Amino acid sequence: MKKVTVGVIGAGNIGKLHINNLKKNKNVRLKMVSDLYADNLQKWFEDSGVEEITKDYNDILNDTDIDTVFICSPTNTHAPLIKEISAKGKHIFCEKPISFSDKETMEAYQKVQEAGVKFQVGFNRRFDGNFAEIKKRMTEGKIGDLHILKITSRDPKPPNLDYVESSGGMFFDMTIHDFDMARNLAGSEVVEVFAQAANLVDPEIGKRGDVDTAIITLKFENGALGVIDNSREAVYGYDQRIEVFGNGGALVADNETHTNLKFYHRDAVETDNPLHFFLERYNESFVTETEQFVESILEDKETKVVFEDGVMAQRIAEAAQRSFDTKQPVKVNNQMG
Repeated sequence: MKKVTVGVIGAGNIGKLHINNLKKNKNVRLKMVSDLYADNLQKWFEDSGVEEITKDYNDILNDTDIDTVFICSPTNTHAPLIKEISAKGKHIFCEKPISFSDKETMEAYQKVQEAGVKFQVGFNRRFDGNFAEIKKRMTEGKIGDLHILKITSRDPKPPNLDYVESSGGMFFDMTIHDFDMARNLAGSEVVEVFAQAANLVDPEIGKRGDVDTAIITLKFENGALGVIDNSREAVYGYDQRIEVFGNGGALVADNETHTNLKFYHRDAVETDNPLHFFLERYNESFVTETEQFVESILEDKETKVVFEDGVMAQRIAEAAQRSFDTKQPVKVNNQMG
């Protein structure tokens, strides 16, 4: 059976996660990884399952065996890389967000369209089993017409301050997952955003121009309303919950825990804390998104998360940032033309 031959650009945490999942996929040949700090990765490389490692990503672009590239480098490199990779006729998996600029993103979109290559954005939460089941049951009409959507997304601890300075801000590096999930579940575009945010976790984050706590309200084209609440620090674990409410009922996805046991005793009823790390909570979703991307290439069908999804989530993030800056609701541009 034909295999997809993959090169990965970037061997940081997210790059290594994808590499570990790719090497387990029987339909993938993991040929090459590029990273600027490849010299420091030799020990890791020996056990990585990758055939070659290089400091120069052009080695991946110019390798005629490689037909698919995973972009796992910093966000400011995504759009330029998309343009170069699509020009080589290679399929692309790109981590979120596509860029920090709508102009850059749309230029990259045009190049992908011209090249006719497969493209998928790394919104892995769509592939979480519980969230996917909510989407399935909503599509089946189980809750009737959607009225209210609530997403709680709180990290167990803040990122390091160097990351904060380069991430594009919380709306881009964290809430963007929730914006995509909101669009996906609602089956409707977000037309207006109102964001309120603060520094309640770490004043150092504020000194670097970012926020760590937010409540964002959304208006959807179909009339439904949404609420997203974010925090950079939930001391009890990785807090990830969704509720959708309609005129026919409600669906709720609670946190994942190590066990579903409850300990009843004289003083309290105890349960496990939510899983603490995003790899524990979402690892299966990362595996599934990779499998389905590879499947879309081998079977020549549309990817599950297309370029337009990345554009729209990014535009909602931009609107949220403008809303926070101006203290006003902001309309979202939903036109791809």
